[in-house]
Amino acid sequence: MRWDSTASGSSAAGDDQMLFDGGSDRAEAERFLRAVDDLRRLAPASPAKVGSPRRSSSAGGGSSAVQVAMARLEDEFRHLLSARALDLEVEALAGLSSLSLSGDRRNSDATDAGDDDDSSVSSSVGRRSSYRSMLSIREIDLFPADAINDLRAIASRMAAAGYGRECVQVYASVRKPAVDSALRRLGVEKLSIGDVQRLDWDVLEAKIRRWIRAARAAVRGVFASERRLCFLIFDDLPLFNSTTALLATHDVPFAETVKGAALQLFGFAEAISIGRRSPEKLFKIVDLHDAVTDLLPDISDIFAASKAAESIYVQAAEIRSRLADAVRGILSEFESRVLHDPSKTPVPGGTIHPLTRYVMNYCNLISDYKTTLSELIISRPSACSRITAEGNEATPAFPDLDLPDPDSHLPLASHLVWIIVVLEHNLESKASLYKDLALSHLFIMNNVHYIVHKVRDSSELRRLIGDEYLKRLTGKFRQAATNYQRTAWLKILNCLRDEGLHVSGGFSSGISKSALRERFKAFNAAFEEAHRVQSAWYVPDTQLREELRISVSEKLLPAYRSFLGRFRHHIENGKHPELYIKYSVEDLEIAMGDFYEGAPAPPNRRRSHG
Repeated sequence: MRWDSTASGSSAAGDDQMLFDGGSDRAEAERFLRAVDDLRRLAPASPAKVGSPRRSSSAGGGSSAVQVAMARLEDEFRHLLSARALDLEVEALAGLSSLSLSGDRRNSDATDAGDDDDSSVSSSVGRRSSYRSMLSIREIDLFPADAINDLRAIASRMAAAGYGRECVQVYASVRKPAVDSALRRLGVEKLSIGDVQRLDWDVLEAKIRRWIRAARAAVRGVFASERRLCFLIFDDLPLFNSTTALLATHDVPFAETVKGAALQLFGFAEAISIGRRSPEKLFKIVDLHDAVTDLLPDISDIFAASKAAESIYVQAAEIRSRLADAVRGILSEFESRVLHDPSKTPVPGGTIHPLTRYVMNYCNLISDYKTTLSELIISRPSACSRITAEGNEATPAFPDLDLPDPDSHLPLASHLVWIIVVLEHNLESKASLYKDLALSHLFIMNNVHYIVHKVRDSSELRRLIGDEYLKRLTGKFRQAATNYQRTAWLKILNCLRDEGLHVSGGFSSGISKSALRERFKAFNAAFEEAHRVQSAWYVPDTQLREELRISVSEKLLPAYRSFLGRFRHHIENGKHPELYIKYSVEDLEIAMGDFYEGAPAPPNRRRSHG
């Protein structure tokens, strides 16, 4: 009765009255525990049916000695849990986020696991832990070894006296806020599914990155350490009646401590998994899927073995499955958007369309995520995705995928090829918007060349696409370049033909000077128009631009040089030759440097023809 904390006028014992205060004088604490043991042997007590044992007052004479003892132990237990907890270094926990997301999870984590040893604390309480830390898990000492000894000593007495449930309630009431605080410090926010789905995607992207780091630290650090602490304090204690006999005795305190925080943590990933499926979300959702996948064995180690907490593992596994479904749905949505991207206004100068850049950058990122996506994308593009919606006459039907051996390609590779097929089709539709046929060919040349360039620059994308399809694409942009030159320059080159210049009469034959003057005038006008218009056309790839200039020059300059050499004397012997022979070969060569720059051409620089 000296230690009665339920006496009239007495509240829970103050800190200065605590027996288990971590000080050097243990005599009083040991004497109290011996008294509790003696009391339990002499007068076994029946636990209170409802609530805490301090519900009855000793002053009223209704409280048994066992109830007095249990009330005191409850206070001591709460005090130890509150006063002796070690500071949790969130910075150290955050270091867990550096663990690899790919490859062999256990091997990648093994290099950082050398300092883990959970035997020190368990040996200090004279027991050997049967709960083994996995290599990726970091179990942190949450209490000093002597405090754990005291906590177990108190818990064992309360359990033996039939007050195990009260002991667990006190434990959870103190440790649950500690767990919640640790997650807040790691950056885990309390957001409902609706809150998450209302956030703008750029905000959500940053939250996903933070969540991945926090989730690794929470699972591998906070939850793992809490489970170990529960094991050290409660394992093998008779906490509950036979209805919970199938549960390990440390399961219930662990579940009641962390379940709310775990549900809150994984609720964020769940909200992402069931959110709207739009293409910009794909890669962050793959990151999220990889993070959950990487953590799932640890979640299993920590939660699945606990009957009271296994629902956490079930939830995490379901979230991973829904994230995988979301990835597949997003890829399908992306293909549909590429197919149906509206053709409204042609891009100026026939340059690379923003859709082409977007799609090829997207494909590059898909190849970067090849390992995960090859596992998730398990079916090839469906037949219904290869045809347009019924009744849409503006968008003709597609041929089937032209793959040499579809069965030899990964389903992911088939999707990548199909995306480019769809893009090509859309580009053809956009090319038809140009009124100038030559510019439409230049547009196709630019865009297909860009596709080829992006495929060649990515070794992963090239392996997925395959050299045969790449060869087809290369042929397509070269054919577009040929079509452009034929369409844009044939009329100009025709001005340099001999046909129509020769005349024949009764006594002589020769060159029609009037026809020749008209031919020079037609050439000058055609070239000036081409220079004016095509200088504003744009070939953004510098090498392709130079190759195109050279190709055109190799056709134009020799033809003009030959024509000029054969006929200039007929013009120079007449009046005002400068009106007809306006350009030297060098002038044309200089002017060719203005083509395909995407800017209005400067005035032509003319050289002397003397």
